[in-house]
Amino acid sequence: MSTLQFQFQFQFQFQFQSDIRSAHHVASSSFSSLSPKGSFTFPLRLVRRPLHSNSTTSFGPRAFSNNTSVSDKPSVCTADELHYVSLPNSDWRLALWRYHPPPLAPPRNHPLLLLSGLGTNAIGYDLSPESSFARYMSGQGFDTWILEFRGAGLSVQASNFKEIKETADAVSEQMEAVANSVTNGVSPLQQPTNVSGCLSDSEIYFLREDSIGIGTAWDEEELVEKVTEIFMRLSERLSGFLSEGQSRLISAKLFDQISKLLEDSQLSERFEEIRLSLSNLLEKQQNSGIASQIRDLSQRLVNIIEEHQRSVSPQFINMQERFSSTIEDFQKQLDLIVKYDWDFDHYLEEDVPVAMEYIRAQAKPKDGKLLAIGHSMGGILLYSILSRCGFEGKEPRLKAVVTLASSFKYTSSKPLNLLLPLLDPAQALNVPAVPLGTLLATAYPLSSRPPYILAWLNDLISAEGMMHPELLEKLVLNNFCTIPVKLITQLTSALRENGLSDRSGKFFYKDHLCKSNVPALAIAGDQDQICPAEAVEETVKLFPENLVTYKIFGEPQGPHYAHYDLVGGRLAMEQVYPYIVHFLNHHD
Repeated sequence: MSTLQFQFQFQFQFQFQSDIRSAHHVASSSFSSLSPKGSFTFPLRLVRRPLHSNSTTSFGPRAFSNNTSVSDKPSVCTADELHYVSLPNSDWRLALWRYHPPPLAPPRNHPLLLLSGLGTNAIGYDLSPESSFARYMSGQGFDTWILEFRGAGLSVQASNFKEIKETADAVSEQMEAVANSVTNGVSPLQQPTNVSGCLSDSEIYFLREDSIGIGTAWDEEELVEKVTEIFMRLSERLSGFLSEGQSRLISAKLFDQISKLLEDSQLSERFEEIRLSLSNLLEKQQNSGIASQIRDLSQRLVNIIEEHQRSVSPQFINMQERFSSTIEDFQKQLDLIVKYDWDFDHYLEEDVPVAMEYIRAQAKPKDGKLLAIGHSMGGILLYSILSRCGFEGKEPRLKAVVTLASSFKYTSSKPLNLLLPLLDPAQALNVPAVPLGTLLATAYPLSSRPPYILAWLNDLISAEGMMHPELLEKLVLNNFCTIPVKLITQLTSALRENGLSDRSGKFFYKDHLCKSNVPALAIAGDQDQICPAEAVEETVKLFPENLVTYKIFGEPQGPHYAHYDLVGGRLAMEQVYPYIVHFLNHHD
């Protein structure tokens, strides 16, 4: 390893917060493709589900009506249609890209669902007309759908047609702007970000011991209300978003910030009394009496700051402004925790089932089953569905699955071990979301242009010579999104000896894959550093032997396949895609 490479990895691991803080203008993922525009389906109202019309259960995917469409879907979407399906008890609308088989394609019995990897969108499956896994599969007769999980790509938070349309268009424009900025030599960090679902400048704030804000005007009454609201939210555990331990941890950080403002002050003892009282209240059950006490203590805290301001020289320190700024930044931190509050189990239990039911309702397979392919985390989700259904004795309603570079256990993955610091709960609160898209876009010029300081980053994505430079650039600049640290934290359980677990840490998915009754094809790349072939093989061994097929792509003398080459490499259409189609033909 070169000195520069070592230094970058060291900084990435141990200065994670400051690296991300500097990347505070974030784009979700991709830019416009050149494919023709198709129809944009914006379902608007709750409709009866054709496959379950006799169901009395109200909790389920509220499939939007597909009788409302416009011809100008967002330019970034290269599919034939763009559908939206809503998550129950949520304002998230998941985007589903649909690719229709051409008229002369062979007829198929089951629709095909494609699931993407961690922090990625649909672009990876449809890089260009000449390198499109989705188009290839639809050309083979499969009614092909790509799911974009919450927080990825064109999935949006909206409640009606107008909001969906405006937000999706804004996301698409932002994707174009970020990619174009890098192409034109402008850092993505200099791009404005005002898109719902992106991390804006005002949202990126990390609770660091050395960061105390400066700047907003003093309004005592307003500030008392803000302080009261913060502690009320903490006492309510942010309505379920924080555990008791996390609430205690994050409130302690705020107290430490305020304490630094009062260092060496005669008022510090009075502050410590208020701190102790507030800490005790935050651990009690919420009621009207506590609310009154919290407001009283908040008033006293503001009064201390005011009194301290009068005791120092304003020309050296504006205590009131610094306190106001600290409180406002803390509010943003709480909002960010709430905004990016989902993990792997949310995808498994909500996003994927909702999408599968919607696709079944649209495609109407006779046996109600789907074919599914997952890359990286998408494949882990498919494994997890089979494991969970095997454990519970349920039918997964999958005819067959294909996984690309997926495993339940990643102890042999050196790059992923950089995520180990996020196992610390305190770190997860300090950095609620990782703007992966912006970080990669910022680093890309250093990996693709002289002196190629970060060239090793490209090797994690694609083996040398396996992707056309323009497609590799598009993948790096367009395919990656912002990732909640709660999601990363759960996935890092795969770095432990027992492999991936549910959010409770008590259910290990690998323990029940042996109960699966669904045929599976597991594919690995010979030079995949993120999910090494031995990791894939280790999960393959958990299947019933008669139900699993294992294939490694790559030869000793080349060509070689890294993590994304299985989907978008220049030889994938000749070698990988036909192999997958042959497997699916056998089980369709």
